[in-house]
Amino acid sequence: MIREKVIVGLKNGLEARPAALFVQIASKFESHIGVVVDEKNVNAKSIMGMMSLGTIKGATIELVIDGEDEQAALEALTKFLTTEETGE
Repeated sequence: MIREKVIVGLKNGLEARPAALFVQIASKFESHIGVVVDEKNVNAKSIMGMMSLGTIKGATIELVIDGEDEQAALEALTKFLTTEETGE
């Protein structure tokens, strides 16, 4: 299991479109992926859960990843979260 804190660098935080892209990336991995923000823990593969976090640029979130491909999942999600543009 990996627990890693990441500072959100996305220009608009994890609003609707970036949250959907985050969920798409997370869903490519077999590992269980959770996101923790201020004691709230949601499934990273749930669009409703991710949008409920209301995460803005500069916020710190914790990724909790457990599974066979956890390292690859961590790298992909961290890269996405720390990039200012989502590639839209």
